[in-house]
Amino acid sequence: MPGFRRPLGLPSMGQEIVDFLWFLRHPRPGPRLGAHAVGGSLRADFSVGAPWWRLLHWALLLWLVNLFVFAPLALSAAQAAGAQHRLDLLNLPWLTALVWAPVIEELTFRYVLRRPAMIIWFVPLMVVILAQGPRVTSGVMAVLALLLVAAPVWYERGHRWQRGWTLSWPQRRLAHRLYPWLFHCSAVTFAAVHLYNFRFDRMSLFLLPLLVLPQWVTGMVLGWIRIRRGIGASMMLHAFFNGGPLLLLALILHFAPELAVG
Repeated sequence: MPGFRRPLGLPSMGQEIVDFLWFLRHPRPGPRLGAHAVGGSLRADFSVGAPWWRLLHWALLLWLVNLFVFAPLALSAAQAAGAQHRLDLLNLPWLTALVWAPVIEELTFRYVLRRPAMIIWFVPLMVVILAQGPRVTSGVMAVLALLLVAAPVWYERGHRWQRGWTLSWPQRRLAHRLYPWLFHCSAVTFAAVHLYNFRFDRMSLFLLPLLVLPQWVTGMVLGWIRIRRGIGASMMLHAFFNGGPLLLLALILHFAPELAVG
């Protein structure tokens, strides 16, 4: 099928997996992959930078790894800790999972991976929006945050308004040394936030990391996608990743509701 033909310059899935594993050894804001390797502009940042089916391949890989490796560990930890998921099976959060979480969480945890100068002011702003949840006020704030992201486009290079978006040379050297910490702290914090999805009958600090192992691994893949493809690609992969389990739950509730209840 023409739509699934690998474009010229697009690495194979195997090459991308190898690149991801090497990236984890020493994360750095390196070049973009393949045909999307040029350009650091906002247009390049928010474009997807890969065929949709390649991102779907990554979502499928994450589903399989989480299902057969990390989900059993998380389930065992949940049972041992007396944790119950907050998900309401009668009111599946489609809008939150497919729109709100991919956009807001990617901007909160991964946008600064290529623009670390913005960590001082942009991350706190996004944390406030994330904490409010999907409401009208937080939606308006999110739109304003996106406008602030695009602000450098409206000013010439070196303008005083650009100081909050770019680093000086000494700051770049420091950011380069600290970058692995920035990347891995982003993935760990992303996973830790998802502990809110659970209610606990009893608490065991030792078991808490096991509950969010799937989110930790997914956060590292999303971070790599953000670096190699752009924030638009990480948002799309995030939406794919969230949508698969919800679609499966919806099908079970429709065709075999007794399984969901049981």
